[in-house]
Amino acid sequence: MRILALTRYDTLGASSRVRFYQYLPYLAESGIEIETSFFLSNAYLAALYGRHRRRLRHIIAAYFQRLSALCKARRFDLLWIEKELFPWLPALAETLLQRLGIPYVADYDDAVFHNYDRHRNPLFRALLGPKIDEVMRHAAVVVAGNPYLGERARQAGARRVEIVPSVIDLNRYPEPKLRPRDPAEPVRIGWIGTPSTAPFLRPVRIPLQRVADAPALRLVLIGAGDTDVGISGAERPAWSEQREHELLDTLDVGIMPLADLPWERGKCGYKLVQYMACGKPVIASPVGVNTEIVEHGVNGFLASNDGEWTEAITTLANDAVLRQRLGQAAREKVVRAYSLQSQLPRLQEILASTCPPPSRRRSRS
Repeated sequence: MRILALTRYDTLGASSRVRFYQYLPYLAESGIEIETSFFLSNAYLAALYGRHRRRLRHIIAAYFQRLSALCKARRFDLLWIEKELFPWLPALAETLLQRLGIPYVADYDDAVFHNYDRHRNPLFRALLGPKIDEVMRHAAVVVAGNPYLGERARQAGARRVEIVPSVIDLNRYPEPKLRPRDPAEPVRIGWIGTPSTAPFLRPVRIPLQRVADAPALRLVLIGAGDTDVGISGAERPAWSEQREHELLDTLDVGIMPLADLPWERGKCGYKLVQYMACGKPVIASPVGVNTEIVEHGVNGFLASNDGEWTEAITTLANDAVLRQRLGQAAREKVVRAYSLQSQLPRLQEILASTCPPPSRRRSRS
């Protein structure tokens, strides 16, 4: 079985890394041969995260590279597409694939359709509003990271919809070790993300500013860069894939605030899964899939306003035994439902069952 994976990003892109790249060595071990072709390069992402100008030549090169990759689509049994083939263009390529009988799996971990159907420009809404619905409808299978995305695919008329959450590889997140802790150390309340996702912190900037100002607490914003989110005095360590687990392990509590808006309802809660895999209790807004991942009072707390955020932070900051108990439950849930090891068999079955039978593969080649 030969598959061409057409990802949105190269290895620096979190969504592509989580939804595609981390699976590749394991799929190869099972005999699935996968070639990858990204749309946006690491050079583009470095400029984006560094808040430099996103050079037009990177974007133009991306469209030509994607077109070149598609020219060899018939050499593969199946295409595995992240979100869409050509952002900000109609779904002509996906329609053509369907008419040519080239099956593809479309994978979503974000409500990318809201980039179009809720665009502030009415012309974009009219031209591209239904685009992702078309991509979903023409797909042999839509793989959605959460029920919100899955429901959109069903409404679009997708033939088959499978929910596969965003997961972590337990080999990269081993069983956390209890470490002796100096009671005088500040309790570290932390968040992980990128400069472009740091604005998600703004809805809870008031309770987080209290954390940053409290001598017994420390606010840590991993990967936020110098993005202005209305909070001063936080630690802002730079993110790197190599140091990701090490940085997360320094936290005592992980947080994921979100506004209750359409785009946010489509998030897959990956940062919650990361904290929980490290044995950390979490605090999250009760938005979208967060309400499935976080069991209030079992592995963390759901908080919907400044008062609830402050109460949850105070409760966890003042009780080390509670942090340990909730953190252990969090780790167990990740192993059971949000690990690569738990979801790999499902993904293998989806890809294998979507491939045409050998007789049809030979007739297309």
